[in-house]
Amino acid sequence: MKKYILPILFFISILFNTKIMAQESKLMEVASFGKYQPIGVTVSAKTNRLFVSFPKREPYLYGLTEIVNGERKPFPDEEWNKTDTINMRNHFVSVQDLYADEKNFLWVLDSRPGGSASIFGSDQAQKKEGHFKLLQINLADNKVVNVYHFDDLPKDKSALNDIVVDHDKQLAYLSDPGLSAIVVLELKTGKSRTVLQKDTATLANPGFILHLDNRDVVDHAGKPFTSNVNGIALTHDNPYFYFRAINQTKLYRIKTEYLADTRLSETQISEGVEMVAETGVCHGMIADKKGNIYLSSSPDYSVKYVSPDGKLHTLVTDKRLSWPDSFGIGDDGYLYLSCAQLNRQEKYNKGKDRTDYPYRIYKVKLPE
Repeated sequence: MKKYILPILFFISILFNTKIMAQESKLMEVASFGKYQPIGVTVSAKTNRLFVSFPKREPYLYGLTEIVNGERKPFPDEEWNKTDTINMRNHFVSVQDLYADEKNFLWVLDSRPGGSASIFGSDQAQKKEGHFKLLQINLADNKVVNVYHFDDLPKDKSALNDIVVDHDKQLAYLSDPGLSAIVVLELKTGKSRTVLQKDTATLANPGFILHLDNRDVVDHAGKPFTSNVNGIALTHDNPYFYFRAINQTKLYRIKTEYLADTRLSETQISEGVEMVAETGVCHGMIADKKGNIYLSSSPDYSVKYVSPDGKLHTLVTDKRLSWPDSFGIGDDGYLYLSCAQLNRQEKYNKGKDRTDYPYRIYKVKLPE
């Protein structure tokens, strides 16, 4: 009998490894960038153009790029991507997030929080006040048509992070982990207001420490990485807005009519928040036309999705999925995403860089 055990175990091992390889093969590399860290990713729904942004950290070349044949091209042009700390209103400072809408506009959130407001902790070299602007670019001619500057936000406390746009209501919704709030921007007037500030749904869970790659994500000073409301998503035709903090495990949503109605009190808006599902640790998310909400899941190197019935599914699991950070959906049926590998940086590893270079953009087929 014993002589059959090893062959059987070997056969089981082959089947197990084949299954894992088949699952991992779902993830396809689209582009790589050496040591240049990609953050924002979006895909234009009408033309399947891929855009990737890069935060202002060394090494640094461009803040916003279009990926053409796997190569970075400065977008919308070289001028916007020039490093200019004096004329910041007409140059990118640190591009954080991107959103390509159904009307063929690209929305670019240029966000550099003040030192004390940053989710990465206080930086003595950073200015007290942050710099924020939102560009609307027409992808038909690649021209900037509007720039919003958030003049009514406290620049020393705000930390605008992600953006989605609701054309039906002429509003943009942004997550602000610095203020622990959702920012609602009126596209016609440029005025903004905060809602759900320091609500249970927008706050990180106190004491919740990220544990990734078998390590706590804690910096050299012993401070854990913490982010309040961060990832957001807007469903097709704009009925629901989804949101959540990184340092907790729950996914929330609210009807956009609550965000649009300026007559509602904070209590009334808060009463409109629904807890959708327990999803684990998540950094970024996006919704597809079927109502699926895709979420990164860093602890188990996966991308999951919540279907309209509230059930949680796994789309793909792959060891390369380290801190999946931003998503885009193309008209080719693929989900595109960046992997920031933020927890592998020197700051969170006692001075040792554990990043798996090169940084990459991936894509994976959406469920049928």
